[in-house]
Amino acid sequence: MSATKPPIRQARGDATRRQILDEAERVFADIGYAAARLDHVADAVGIRRPSIIYHFPGKQQLYDEVEADIFSAMHGFVLNRMEGVADPMARLLALLDAWLDFLVGRPTAARIIQRLIADSAAHGDNPVRFSETALQDIEAVVAAGVVSGQFRPVSAMLLLNTVAGGALHYVCNAHQLGANRSYDPAAPEPLAEFRAMMHRLAKAAVAP
Repeated sequence: MSATKPPIRQARGDATRRQILDEAERVFADIGYAAARLDHVADAVGIRRPSIIYHFPGKQQLYDEVEADIFSAMHGFVLNRMEGVADPMARLLALLDAWLDFLVGRPTAARIIQRLIADSAAHGDNPVRFSETALQDIEAVVAAGVVSGQFRPVSAMLLLNTVAGGALHYVCNAHQLGANRSYDPAAPEPLAEFRAMMHRLAKAAVAP
């Protein structure tokens, strides 16, 4: 009997840790890093604050894990979408589509990334500690397109801040423009329209 207890406890501990991360992502997305407290997360999970401390020593450590989880998942999503895609333009559009679809499917992640842009307090001492993979992804795609001659020399970061950054606004701004302008980011019609516009902008931005 005793031999089965450690794996069971480990599974329960892993499940609790995952639940803490999921609820913390929602809390940080809803009210931001500065306003969030561990008690908010504990209440959302239905546990006591010391149970969070057992897994995460403090708010910064919990936030770091949430951010790391978001960017790790997004990077994996991107790699899956770009697998087997060789043409530089097709890779760029696949990357942008992957980011868009990831953010639409995980709007709490979109809100946290948008807050990261404005809330320096949440970054700690290294603002790209977890987002570095996303930055490298777009830099690699753009660099390959330039080398191939299909793209004009263009800054990957300017492309990120213009074309790619629109995906954040599309997801986060859906209900911030007044009742008569609200939309569902996941609805097929507005999503397809936004995707087509994003593609047109991307092609125009890198065209030789």
